[in-house]
Formats: sequence, C-alpha cells, structure tokens
Amino acid sequence: MTFNPEQAISTDRIVDLKSTRKSDVLDELIGLLATSDKVNDPVELKRKIYEREKTVSTGVGAGMAIPHVKIPSITDFVAAIGRSREGLQFDSLDGQSTHIVVMIGCNNTQSADFLKVLARLVTRLKDETIKRRIMDAETPEDIRSVFIGQNGILA
Repeated sequence: MTFNPEQAISTDRIVDLKSTRKSDVLDELIGLLATSDKVNDPVELKRKIYEREKTVSTGVGAGMAIPHVKIPSITDFVAAIGRSREGLQFDSLDGQSTHIVVMIGCNNTQSADFLKVLARLVTRLKDETIKRRIMDAETPEDIRSVFIGQNGILA
C-alpha cells in the first residue's frame, strides 16, 4: 500500500496538546492513534514508540517532533498531530521548544513510502510559513488542510 494522506490524517486525531511533558505527549498521541482501525495492538504501539525514543529523540528541532514506528500490527499509514502553542520540552536535537508533534505509524512492509513521508515532513515543517499556518489554524480541519490541502505538506 502506498501512503495516502487523505486516509492517514483524520481531524479526530488532530489536537491542541493538553500535556506539557514528553511522556504525557507521547501517551496522548498514542491514545489518538489507537482510535484508528488501522492499529490492531495499542500495547505494541506504545512499547515501540517508547523504544524508539530511548534510541534517539524524535524531537528533530526547528519546533517539531516526529515520533514514528513501523510495526506489523498497524495495517496502513496512520497519523496523529498535536500542537502546543506554549511549546514543550521534547529532548529536541537543537534544545529548543517543540510546538508541532506529528506521530506516524505504518506497517513494517511500508519502509520506502515511510522514508519519503518522513523526509517530506521534516523538510516542509522547517518552512516558517507552514509552521505559522499550523500555529494560527483555528480548527483541526484547518490544520488538516495544511497537511493535505492543495500544496499541502503531504499533498
């Protein structure tokens, strides 16, 4: 299966984060991903996300974090997006606050598409105009359109 942003990103998995601690943010977004019918084992999802974070932080810098996992119990791409207007500490590589967290899960057979999606996210989310559009968005629908609308991050 190839990555389809229309199917992977749902407005009910786009939130203003309630949490301010990294582990709580991870739990909040894992909980959102687990609502998808593409996630068959939420326990494995949580374990693998935390294992990945122990290896190296997915706080890539420039105000963003992209926790991600490829596991057999996820049937296809799924994403959850969290925004923090105040910013939070996510052990980012640049030591700066994180404002946008995009959690992605996919099946372990989708490696090629997975790498393309990650590269596109990192490249496009460094664009200050795009980040501003996400931070200024009023609704989950507005945020979703930044990702998948015309000329969107993942369009």
